[in-house]
Amino acid sequence: MSLPFISLFVLSIFFIIQVPQGQTGCAEVDSMTEAVAGGSFELGCISCKRREEVAGSAIVDWHYKPPEKEDFIHIFQYEYPFPTVLHEKFEGRLQWHGTMGTKDVQIGAIFIHNVTYNDSGIYRCTFHRTLNLPPGEKHVTIIKEIELTIVEEANPELTAVISEIMMYVVIIVLQLWMIGVLIYCYKKIYAENEDREAKKAARAQKHLIDSKDSCDGVHLE
Repeated sequence: MSLPFISLFVLSIFFIIQVPQGQTGCAEVDSMTEAVAGGSFELGCISCKRREEVAGSAIVDWHYKPPEKEDFIHIFQYEYPFPTVLHEKFEGRLQWHGTMGTKDVQIGAIFIHNVTYNDSGIYRCTFHRTLNLPPGEKHVTIIKEIELTIVEEANPELTAVISEIMMYVVIIVLQLWMIGVLIYCYKKIYAENEDREAKKAARAQKHLIDSKDSCDGVHLE
């Protein structure tokens, strides 16, 4: 078996193992921007670390600016392990929906329950991240804003639908590609084995013929 085909086969197996893991990794996806009055809505906010191996921690703050207003008000804070609602307007209606069980927060989403038309406006999500890098700590601030509109009925955003469709298309294409690579490698390996066995059989047959010719030259006295 040639080295390039062995490498290709190993690489294919590596992709099969790694793809499911990658699906559970951090990916920065924009939040939806339309909430239905009377229901619940997730304000998405994701900030992925650039280097997963670097230990760190993060505090997440949420601020809200109503329409026609100039100033943001501080409505929510998550500092592991305690979520805190900081404004009476959202008392009992905000729920932490982000990273749990670790100080290393990368998902800072919150849920708004019992959405009303008065909840429309701009929401600001702020990550205060501390990275434990030698020779000392590094502090990073990430800010994301969401302009929320309240509607009477759900209206799926076209971009979100297209993104979801494309995600599934890419996954299917990758899976088909990996299957095709495995089939190709298997056929090449099988053909090389068949060729090797044929050469062994030919050598054995030639050796047998040579042995027979040697025996024909021996005369009994």
